[in-house]
Amino acid sequence: MSNLSPVATIASLSAHEGQTITLRGWLYNLRASGKLLFPIFRDGTGTIQGIVPKAAVPEEVFETLKNLTLESSVIVTGKVRADSRAPSGFELDVEGIEVLQRVPDETPFPITLKEHGVDFLMEHRHLWLRTPRQSAILRVRATIMRAAAEYFDTNGFIRTDPPILTPNACEGTSELFEMDYFDDDKAYLTQSGQLYIEATALALGKVYSFGPTFRAEKSKTRRHLTEFWMIEPEVAFLELDGLLELAEGFISHIVTTVLAQHRADLKVIGRDVEKLEAVVAPTPAGERGPFPRLSYEEAHAMLEDAFAKGLIETRHQDGDDFGSPDETYISSQFDKPVMIHRYPAAIKAFYMQPDPLDPSKALCVDVLAPEGYGEIIGGSQRVDSYDLLKSRIEAHNLPLDAFQWYLDLRKYGSVPHSGFGMGIERAVAWICGLDHVRETIPFARTLNRIYP
Repeated sequence: MSNLSPVATIASLSAHEGQTITLRGWLYNLRASGKLLFPIFRDGTGTIQGIVPKAAVPEEVFETLKNLTLESSVIVTGKVRADSRAPSGFELDVEGIEVLQRVPDETPFPITLKEHGVDFLMEHRHLWLRTPRQSAILRVRATIMRAAAEYFDTNGFIRTDPPILTPNACEGTSELFEMDYFDDDKAYLTQSGQLYIEATALALGKVYSFGPTFRAEKSKTRRHLTEFWMIEPEVAFLELDGLLELAEGFISHIVTTVLAQHRADLKVIGRDVEKLEAVVAPTPAGERGPFPRLSYEEAHAMLEDAFAKGLIETRHQDGDDFGSPDETYISSQFDKPVMIHRYPAAIKAFYMQPDPLDPSKALCVDVLAPEGYGEIIGGSQRVDSYDLLKSRIEAHNLPLDAFQWYLDLRKYGSVPHSGFGMGIERAVAWICGLDHVRETIPFARTLNRIYP
């Protein structure tokens, strides 16, 4: 076959309408109708259907395709033709094919168009990734990660990477993976870079970290992974109201970017894009900010009302944190992310600044994604008093010597500062409309799975 035609990707075919191109990829599916073959090829950027009339191609090409097995790797030449009925808007009139590796008949590709159980698909995750929906999710994930970093990079933030191995935890070591370090010391896989980027924020002003984090909690919910990616900004001289505005702009930028670049992928995934468009829709005049804000008391009152009306089964106890069912109900009442602020200080982390108007409340915020997806961002203004932070560390029975460096930040030029963390996988689950977080990352690590 000729190699003179330009190599193109499926995503770029609009630039090659009417041209003969070379496509490098895999056979995703094949159906036959008499003397017509309809192969579907994928190349990592999308899928396209080929048209192969027996009379229009050499017999060798027709027979090769007719007997080709799924996921065989191929180089295909053909003419790009616009077709409004095709999902991509184009079809390929196949002219020639070269088979790089034919999947043997005796070991066919294990994932077919029939229904497979979740355990089977996760056991074959390395192959499940090739299906159009899973590939689309990973493309959206990559854009969410790029847009997240882009927002901070273009707004004066400096990326500073905290250590993955730490001598202590943000909130105790009960949910951390412990490992042996040198000279019989213990180290832990990080659950957050926050404490360390507080230090870099006081050096550089506006910083963020972006990397893997680890949680050893034995959770089996659809929202939890043991290994996930977290982006965490931290800003000197920023108080809680400014932090809420930062989170609004950050989320809006990510959703806007995904809508601009991935409508085709969202369609493959089955996402209702109108729900995402509502997130970044213009706000009615007079409404404060694009995202609704609720105090902890207002959120609790909403749950009380829902329980009284029989809309939720379990009554929320005032003073308790919100569980997943509580967050699911609250967030399902809004078409934009909802910001719940000023939780009781007693249920929040030791480093959160108390509200000067009511010290029993913490200057903190959880951002719940709409449609029942729950928390995607957690953040707070940090304690900036040396004496208060020291007493908090002691009250939480944390080793004071391990946090001496953290206390130093309040000893040498302390200022009000704030930050938040967003788990990428929860954001992907919400933006893609996924039922379970295990599909948001190439290889999920959960309580019962570390293979493949």
